[in-house]
This record gives sequence, C-alpha cells and structure tokens, in this order.
Amino acid sequence: MTQDAERTGTSFGDSTLQGYLDELAAKVPAPGGGAVAALHAAQGAALVAMVARYTTRAKDAENRPVIDRIIVAADIARDRALALADADAAAFTAVGAAYKLPKETGEEQAARAEAITAALLGAARVPAAVVAAADEVVSLASELLPIGNPNVVTDIGAAADAARAAAASSQLNIAINVASLDAGAGAEFAPVLTQIEEIIARAEALHNDVVLSITK
Repeated sequence: MTQDAERTGTSFGDSTLQGYLDELAAKVPAPGGGAVAALHAAQGAALVAMVARYTTRAKDAENRPVIDRIIVAADIARDRALALADADAAAFTAVGAAYKLPKETGEEQAARAEAITAALLGAARVPAAVVAAADEVVSLASELLPIGNPNVVTDIGAAADAARAAAASSQLNIAINVASLDAGAGAEFAPVLTQIEEIIARAEALHNDVVLSITK
C-alpha cells in the first residue's frame, strides 16, 4: 500500500504505472524494496500465464491439461503477489508505528518492545511469502519450458529472472527485519533464507536453459 493508498483506500492493483513509479522515486517510506520484490513475483507469474496462453494451439492439444493447470496457478500466484505488495507497505507502516509508541514508563517500554517485535515479525513474514510466490513462479516456468510455445520462450526466461529478483530482494527485506529480532524469533526465517539460495540457483539454471534453447 502506497502513501496515497493509505489515504484513499486504493491498492497497487488500482494504481497507474506512472503513479507507482512516481511514489517509488519519491522521498516517502513506502513503496520500497518490499513492494518491488512482490511486483517482480507478480510480473513473473503474469509472464508464465501469457506463455501458457500462447500454448493453446491445436498442436498443443496433448499438453492442454497441463497448460490449463499452469494458467490457473499462474493467475492465482499473480494475484497473491500483487496483494503482498500492499501487505508489505502495511507491515512497514506497522513497524514505524511501533517505534513511535511511548516509552516513558517501564510498562510503556515493555509494551513498545512487544509491539516492535510483533511488527518486525510481520514485516519479515511478508517477504517470506513473496519468496514462496517466487518459488512457485520458477516451478511453473520450469514445467512450461519443455512444452511452451517456442515463439515466446524468452518470456519464460524473463519470468525466471523476475522470480529470481523477487527472491533476492526478499532476502534483503527479511534480513533487515530479522537483524533487529532476538535469535529465537529470527530462527523462524532460517528455512526461508536457505530456500532463497535454491530459488536463485534454479532461476539462473532456467535462464540458461532458455538461452540454450534459442541458440541451438
């Protein structure tokens, strides 16, 4: 959710591209890297869906059940990732609000510390969900490559690149929030951070597979 979104109730899905880029470039706390990561995942999912829809020719009939499943999954992943862009900005706002809580008394300090921890956990969980979306995009793109319409095969590579960017950017956003948590709370995200490395490797391999497919 952007600064204007907070005031008007709109979301990224209702924003113009120019409006989004203007806010991204502005001196405002959100949108930022978290929203960018989510939108990378959304774009990757959209590219997968587009290639799949171009793979519905008569000659693709044998693979049509798989293609139809990929289209549905990619559309759902796109919507989920788009919603995460809004969730990221909301989580960022919650962190800022927690840090602004009063801390004059011991009771206020304890309540503030608890609120900060909860807000940081929430802020880290959003990019963790983006990682899951990126993982799905890479999986769908990998499944599509062998059967996808070769005329748009480079878009499968672009989808993999978008998913890689989503995962790599989310790694940064998780790390910055976890850095302010105690080790026990931060341990929740260790599996996700490992998963990110795997996604990046798979996305790079898929990109290379696409390059090989068009240079044979």
